[in-house]
This record gives sequence, C-alpha cells and structure tokens, in this order.
Amino acid sequence: MKEIFKPFENIGRNSRLLIIASWVIAVLAFWFISSMGERHLFPSPAQVLRGFTELYNEGLVVHIGSSLWLCLVAIVIAVTISLILSYLSTIPVITPIANALSKLRYLPLTGITFYLAIIISDARTMQVWVLVVFMSTYLTTSLLSMVSAIAQEEFDHARSLQCNRWEVLWEVVVKGRIDHVIEVIRQNLAIVWMMLVTVESILVAAGGLGFLIKNSDKFMNHGRIIALQIVILVVGLSIDFILNYLRKTFFRYSKI
Repeated sequence: MKEIFKPFENIGRNSRLLIIASWVIAVLAFWFISSMGERHLFPSPAQVLRGFTELYNEGLVVHIGSSLWLCLVAIVIAVTISLILSYLSTIPVITPIANALSKLRYLPLTGITFYLAIIISDARTMQVWVLVVFMSTYLTTSLLSMVSAIAQEEFDHARSLQCNRWEVLWEVVVKGRIDHVIEVIRQNLAIVWMMLVTVESILVAAGGLGFLIKNSDKFMNHGRIIALQIVILVVGLSIDFILNYLRKTFFRYSKI
C-alpha cells in the first residue's frame, strides 16, 4: 500500500481501481454530509434525483440533441477554417493571418458577441458563429504548434523522395499528422462544450442545456442545476471518450 503514495510509482490495475473507488466513496460521503441540516452546501441526492425526473419529463433528451447539433455545426465550421489556415500557414503570405487568428483568443466573449450582433441578425446563426470564433482561435493556436513541432528530418525525408513542396505539405503535414489533429480537436472541444451554456442563453427559444440551466437558476432549483451539471459532464466525457477511441482505433501506432 505504501507504493500508492510514492511519486512515479507503477501500480497494478487492481490498485488503480481501488484508488478510484476510494475517491468516489469519499466524494459521495462529502456530498451526503454537506447536504445534511437546514443550511447545506449542496442539494441532497433525493433533490438531484427528483431534478433528473423533472428534466426528463420536460424533454431533456430533445434539449441534449439541440445542444449537440449546435456544437456539431460549430465544430465542423471551426475545424475547417482552422485546418485550412494552419496548413497554409507554411506559405509566408498566409502566416500572418493564421497568427493573427490565434491571437484573437485574448478577446472576451462579450466583445465577440457585440461585433457579431452587428453583422448577424439571426440568433441561431449568431450562436453558431460565437462558438466558431471562440473555438477557431484556440484550435488554430494548437494546430500551429503542431505544425511547428514537426521535425526538419521529416521534411528532408520527403524531399529526398523527390516530393515537390505541395506534396511535402500533403504527405508530412496533412496526412502525417491526422492523428494529432484528432487529438487537438478532442482537447479543444472541451472549451466549446464549456461555453455552450453561455452561448445558448443568446436564444432561449432554441432550447438546449443552457436554456435548462438558466431556467432552473431563475427558480433557484438547485437539484435541477446539479442534475444538469452531471448531464453536461457525462455527455462531454462521452464525446471525449468517443474521439479518443476513434483515434486509437484508426491510428493504432499513434505516439500521442
């Protein structure tokens, strides 16, 4: 047992499961203790369970579908923009544009929505583009780092095979780093999923998990809020697991 308290110690599968189970029990115990008494930090498990029931009866599945669709549309557009700019950043004339987009990640969300509201009138379209701008900045930053981290030996090897410059770009940067791209998307997807609640408050009529949280917060229904937080976490972790599984399945020899 002493091994689990030592840094860089390799432990077996049973030990890992024991540690996870211990932490789960500790968290549940803290939850039960903190929900006792008249004044408590968290709603009781019974309140959260009742919140799940109420949310399901109010169409929780439909709202999850609305949030996932919004997220999917934004991701497809953001990934397309970021990939094109990142791949073309190897061309000197495009490099400043890609670098400028990555620097926009310092802009606050309020500033982004202000300028988009001037250009876009449709609220649903505005939701999509707020997420697109927000994700594109971080995604481009990660992809530029990926491109710059490619060893010079790989480019030299492609040139030794008589590849021209465009073929080098295709073989080394595009085809040779697809597994890295999936990992970058997986990491940055968490940012979009985290911002989903804020963005969905722009148009409550479209529904979504953000609408449910705003509505529950307005009526101070803490049981529903915690239930929704659990749903958002579970859905987000499920998306992360699926992307990681696909990467490991299609790129079995990935070094990531």
